[in-house]
Amino acid sequence: MNVSVIGGGAWGTTLAQALADNEHQVLIRDINPEFVKKINEKHLHPFFDKVIPSSIKATLDLDETIAFSDVLVLCVPTKAMRSVLTEIGAKITAKKLFINVSKGIEPNTSKRVSEIVKEVIKPEFLRGYVALSGPSHAEEMIDRKITSLVASSTDESLAKEVQQLFANEKYLRVYTTNDVVGVETGGAMKNAIAIVSGIAFGMGLGENARAMLITRGIKEIVSIVTVLGGSMETAYGLSGIGDLIVTASSFNSRNFQCGKRIGEGQSVEDSVGSSAQTVEGIRAIIAGHEIGVKYGIELPIIDTAFELVNGKLNANEALSKLMSRSLKQERYW
Repeated sequence: MNVSVIGGGAWGTTLAQALADNEHQVLIRDINPEFVKKINEKHLHPFFDKVIPSSIKATLDLDETIAFSDVLVLCVPTKAMRSVLTEIGAKITAKKLFINVSKGIEPNTSKRVSEIVKEVIKPEFLRGYVALSGPSHAEEMIDRKITSLVASSTDESLAKEVQQLFANEKYLRVYTTNDVVGVETGGAMKNAIAIVSGIAFGMGLGENARAMLITRGIKEIVSIVTVLGGSMETAYGLSGIGDLIVTASSFNSRNFQCGKRIGEGQSVEDSVGSSAQTVEGIRAIIAGHEIGVKYGIELPIIDTAFELVNGKLNANEALSKLMSRSLKQERYW
């Protein structure tokens, strides 16, 4: 099968390799000429300098990419998703299956990618939508280390189609679910807690403190997922806790690293700007706070992080605010 990947960064090119390993033909579209040249001429991953299958091709041409396949894998930063989809929507002339692999919330609107797709792509050109998410560092999967993802769609047959498209018996296991809200929300909100975990590490607080923040952060992720209509089961699964474990505890995590720099005293702006890859966690903190206010749910960690990233508290003041909260019973539902 032909598959088009929109975005040839760290994760997009890594997923292209998984597809090529499954003997699919892959065309990557990226706006960076150096990325395109590196893939086409050197057959190297543009971020990791790892050799990738020579069958993978890249282009700067969006028209060529759309015409190449009826399956479009969306792997661009969430803040750019609407503009990219608008450009795609103006060019497509046939139904396409949209597979989103980006984990984030749109700035200003706090909308999930599935909502953006439905707003921008005309129904007559939308064969369906699937969110593919889970605990997955591109740095590991490019080396074909064992990874597991979840394909989510309200259409079970499409989730199974994407499951078969990506899964292989050597290193990539894919599950399915119909809970798009839970998968997308969990995948976005874990980035917020990963930022917090990184801040704690950068402050030198120790593993005990990080364990507390991650565990109590799970409670806040579950609260947000369920208030938006997602399943608690999904939040406790691969796209929720699973993704949080790998993101909040690893130096491979861009969100953890961003938080670490903030905890060490760097400004939020400089910390985000220091990352070579997109940091979605700051926006997730803002969106989580907005959701909490809208629905009246208690989110002490995310709310305190919101004050920190908006310059109302420094890291030490944020810690003091969390530690001085009234004592209470531990509850998760």
